[in-house]
This record gives sequence, C-alpha cells and structure tokens, in this order.
Amino acid sequence: MCVAIPGKVLSIEDGKAVVDFSGNQVTAYIGLVKAEVGDYVLVHAGCVIQTMKQREAEEIIDLMSGLES
Repeated sequence: MCVAIPGKVLSIEDGKAVVDFSGNQVTAYIGLVKAEVGDYVLVHAGCVIQTMKQREAEEIIDLMSGLES
C-alpha cells in the first residue's frame, strides 16, 4: 500500500513542477492534471495525480506529522 502526502507547488516550467513536501523539494511531471503555483497536490511515481484544497492538505499534513512522533 502507498500513502501519498500533500505537497505545495513552488514552480512550474516545461511540464514539470517543483513540489515542496515539508522542506523536501521534488520535481514531478504535471501533464495529468491542471495545477498552478501555490496549489497543494498529490504525487505518485513522479507525476502529479491530484490537486487538493489547502484546508484538506493541511489536515493530512498535520495528521501525518503526528504519526512521526
């Protein structure tokens, strides 16, 4: 099973997005969904697969960070 954690899109260029996951920046292909800088997204296998509302993304991030303790 795979668990996706939301990340925030920092920049988009040439079909690729730089996505921030709590300080870890990852480059992902963005051709499958429409996303913009500032959006929260889910990434799987190097591709952005879904955009999320900020509130929902922050709830998941908080929940996941609580599990790390």
